[in-house]
Amino acid sequence: MNKTRGEIRQPSGDLKEDMAFFTKRLGFVLDMIYPADDPVIAVLSGHGLSIRLDRGASDAPATLRILTDNPDNFAGGDKYLTAPNGTRIEIVERDPPLILPPTDHAFVVRRLADQAPWIIGRAGMHYRDLIPTRLGGSIIASHIRIPDGGPVPDLVHYHKVGFQLIFCINGWVDVVYEDQGPPLRLSAGDCFIQPPEIRHRVLNASDGIEVIEVGVPADHITMIDHDMTLPTPFYRPERLWQGQKFVFNQAMDGSFTQFRIPGFEARDTTISTNTKGVASVMVARPLEGQSAPWARHDSDILFSFIMSGQMVLKGEGKDPFLLAAGDAFVIPPHMATCYSQTSPDLRILEVSLPGNFETNLLATAP
Repeated sequence: MNKTRGEIRQPSGDLKEDMAFFTKRLGFVLDMIYPADDPVIAVLSGHGLSIRLDRGASDAPATLRILTDNPDNFAGGDKYLTAPNGTRIEIVERDPPLILPPTDHAFVVRRLADQAPWIIGRAGMHYRDLIPTRLGGSIIASHIRIPDGGPVPDLVHYHKVGFQLIFCINGWVDVVYEDQGPPLRLSAGDCFIQPPEIRHRVLNASDGIEVIEVGVPADHITMIDHDMTLPTPFYRPERLWQGQKFVFNQAMDGSFTQFRIPGFEARDTTISTNTKGVASVMVARPLEGQSAPWARHDSDILFSFIMSGQMVLKGEGKDPFLLAAGDAFVIPPHMATCYSQTSPDLRILEVSLPGNFETNLLATAP
């Protein structure tokens, strides 16, 4: 049995007064005190912590956060307290509900040629932000790459999200998911929908692997699960996580049908069906010899990424943008746009939230 433990040392000007605060107000228990005749040290434990109150310590008071299922019934309902020794106490909800902020609509164009910085993030992966404004915190879209392939130093983890897409645009990556059987290989053109809080782990990646990750909301928490081992012993393809199924859509299984905009056809990744309309993910390509009209949509969020080829994006009241592979754009609702001068190899990844929305075609340019 491992008897190693850690303590947080805090100064105490009046040990008796501090002990009374931590035990009676916060529910800690006294584990040790010495010397008996004139105590200078007291160790208390509670809520997963050990605190060492030391009359001789010169440390500055810290901030102690206590996470509880019912903050209103803890410490008399006070959310912020200060101990006699100066320790600041914050009482917070242990598992707060996911908050989806309202979308701050904007027309956004993010071009790879503009030298947006790559930032080293979790597990050594390189991240490029595709929506710098995050639309008011409603969404994050990242271009992620791992330059050197091989094993990925990842841990079993999950995300507190409303929606999360992983779409592979180059190379391959092996990932193992809770209740989804042995590791799955995501190759170029394939995508995963990671339903909220499904446990998973990235195992291996090819050289030059690149994926697009879209998450809602923008600021969401990644939690490490130290107890679960993957793969799990059960295969449950019909399991739901907060109403959403895990989806592994492979490009080779898809077929192209009419897109919402004439002049294009698209492959449906089945995301709208499996998220019960939370989001839709389509891969669109131009039809030879056909042009697209001006159009407006009423989707709350409509994000697109150019996977290959090029096009000119025309927007109402905007200068035209020549877009190429690696570029991304967001079209706000009710703004008129037109996809023109498309190359035959153009492939557009389109992500919409919600999954079902209306597109209105215009007879003439606005």
